[in-house]
Amino acid sequence: MRFFSHRKRFRDLSEQEVIALAISSEEDDARIYRGYAETLRQDFPSTAKIFDGMAVEEDSHRAQLIALHEARFGPTIPLIRREHVAGYYARRPVWLVENLGLDRIREEAVTMEKDAERFYTTAAAHSKDAQTRKLLGDLAAAEAGHQSTADNLAHTHLTEEGVDEENATARRQFILTWVQPGLAGLMDGSVSTLAPIFATAFATQDTWTTFLVGIAASVGAGISMGFTEAASDDGELSGRGSPVKRGFASGIMTTVGGLGHALPYLITDFWTATTLAGIIVFIELWAIAWIQNKFMETPFFKAVFQVVLGGALVLAAGILIGSG
Repeated sequence: MRFFSHRKRFRDLSEQEVIALAISSEEDDARIYRGYAETLRQDFPSTAKIFDGMAVEEDSHRAQLIALHEARFGPTIPLIRREHVAGYYARRPVWLVENLGLDRIREEAVTMEKDAERFYTTAAAHSKDAQTRKLLGDLAAAEAGHQSTADNLAHTHLTEEGVDEENATARRQFILTWVQPGLAGLMDGSVSTLAPIFATAFATQDTWTTFLVGIAASVGAGISMGFTEAASDDGELSGRGSPVKRGFASGIMTTVGGLGHALPYLITDFWTATTLAGIIVFIELWAIAWIQNKFMETPFFKAVFQVVLGGALVLAAGILIGSG
C-alpha cells in the first residue's frame, strides 16, 4: 500500500514522470556499460568495444527522450529514478558484477536489456491512456532494439579469433587467481597435516584428541596460507589478480584439505575412524593429481607420482612417529 511505502507506484506516475524515469534509466545504463568497457578494456578489448557501442546507443535514446520531453513538457525534467518507483527493475551495483569475470558481465548486459523490455511491455499492457501506452510500447521496442544492436556489435567486434583469445585470457586469469592458489592450499592442507594428525592418532589412539589436533592443524594452516598468499603478491605486476581472492582461495582450500581426514575422528572407534581417514587421504591425493592435470596441464601420471608418493611418505612418517 502506498501509505506504507515512500515510493510511488508506476500506475501513479504522470506521462511526464514516465519520460523522466526513462531518461534517468537510459543515462544509468549508459554509465554502467562504460564502466564495463573500462573494466574489460585491457584484457578484453573486443568486448570493451561492444559495451562502448551499447553505451552510445543508450545515449542516443536518452537524447530522443529528452527531445520528446522538451517538446511536450518543456526543458525542466523532474528528478525521478528507479529507486523512487515501487516494483521498477533494479540494477546490481557494477562492483558486484565486474569482479565475476567476462561471461558474467556479458550475461548481466543481456539481463539488463531483457528486464527493461519486459517492464515496459508489461506497463504498456496495463496502461489505459493511449499516449502513455504508445510511449511505453516505443520504449519496449527500443530495448528490444538494444539487444539487436548488441548482437550486431558482437558480430562486428568479436571475430572467432577474438573470442578464442578472450576466452583463453579469461581461463588464464581464473587459473592464476583461483585455481593456482587454491591448489597450493589443498596440497598443503592435505599433505602437511597428515603427519601431525596420524602421529597423534597412533600415539594416543584417542579419536577426540586426534580430532582436536586435526582441527587446530587445519585451521591454523589455512590462516597461515591465506595471509601468506595475500601478502606475497599484490597482483599488479604479476597479473595474478586480487590478493584478497587468492588469499581466500588458498586459505579455504588449505583448511578443507586438512579437515577431510580430521573429521573421521569424530567416530569413537579408533580403527574405523583411521580406516575412513586413510580412504579420504587417498581420494584427496588423487583429486589433487586430477586438478593438476586438468588446469595446470601436468601429465596425469607425473602428477600422481609426485602427489601420491609425497603424501604416502608424509603419512608413513606420521604413523611411524606416532607408533614409536
